[in-house]
Amino acid sequence: MYDVFGSIRSLLKVDSVSIDNNIFRMHYKATMFILVAFSLLVTQKQYLGDPIDCIVDGVDSGIMDTYCWIHSTFTIPSLTGEVGKDIPHPGISNPQSPDKSMEVKHHKYYQWVTLFLYLQAIMFYIPRYLWKTWEGGKIKMLVMQLNSPIVDDEAKRDRKKMLVDYFVVNFHNHNFYAFRFFLCELLNFVNVVGQIYFTDRFLGYEFTTYGTRVLDYSEQELGTRMDPMDQVFPKVTKCTFHKFGSSGTVERIDGLCVLPLNIFNEKIYIFLWFWFIIVAVISGVGLLYRLSTFSSAFRQILLRTRSRLAASENVEAISRKCQIGDWFVLYQLAKNMDPLIYKEFINDLALKLQGRGPVS
Repeated sequence: MYDVFGSIRSLLKVDSVSIDNNIFRMHYKATMFILVAFSLLVTQKQYLGDPIDCIVDGVDSGIMDTYCWIHSTFTIPSLTGEVGKDIPHPGISNPQSPDKSMEVKHHKYYQWVTLFLYLQAIMFYIPRYLWKTWEGGKIKMLVMQLNSPIVDDEAKRDRKKMLVDYFVVNFHNHNFYAFRFFLCELLNFVNVVGQIYFTDRFLGYEFTTYGTRVLDYSEQELGTRMDPMDQVFPKVTKCTFHKFGSSGTVERIDGLCVLPLNIFNEKIYIFLWFWFIIVAVISGVGLLYRLSTFSSAFRQILLRTRSRLAASENVEAISRKCQIGDWFVLYQLAKNMDPLIYKEFINDLALKLQGRGPVS
């Protein structure tokens, strides 16, 4: 297990300089790690065995396994009855007397689960890639190792002066920088909602109601309930193979296939159902928070919260002059700089913006 997942530990590595926020990291770190881990898990034969095993007379088992894996298997979801008495397995009927009115459901997704999960992981990383490209190391350059409390006094004074001079020269020039980050936040929300939709299509429009049906199933009486996980991810399915007989007549051979892979798939997708909803809700709340930051009064409160050690009048003086881009860069610096050094920077910047030089 360590060999399987050891290679993806780097996805959870904490960056030395933060250029985003916790909600953003929930997408490109937590969700991406989960999807890649699940993608690797379903490929491990030592835990699952063969992904499909078919029982059939007259056809080599290896050929039948390959055929049914490629061409899909099927069940009849509307079948009801007691398993072991009326029907052999959920969704499996007597091949000699099938009810023509019953709808056959083909299952093709299982051969693509690994690739689909990996593709989803890539989609969750795209907003991070865009932001990292657009950001270009700006915050790391501005921090200049001021995130450590142990800095030589002369070096700290020089770097702090450079930072103050940079803000004075580039004041009101950070809006485009901030708006690109806000766009990436919006892309995160659009992506997670889109992933819910695409997963629903991938599973035959069963995903959006999957979680609620599983919860309802747990509250029903034991003898009357039908497990929705068996309907979406059946462990036993049917497969029909056609071949020529000895006289040239086409023979229809009915096989029974066991899908051990679905034991993991059903757990993976019930987890993802809850996880995607949680991430979508939190991302939606994050967008509401972002909209509120367009209010200068709210931005002032947030900056004061991040600059607790600085004098409140200096924070207010800066906030009154800041546009949203300037505030965003200052807020990002507050998350990365040492609090005592950031306090001195805020005080010096306030004096500089008010036309007075910083106190030596």
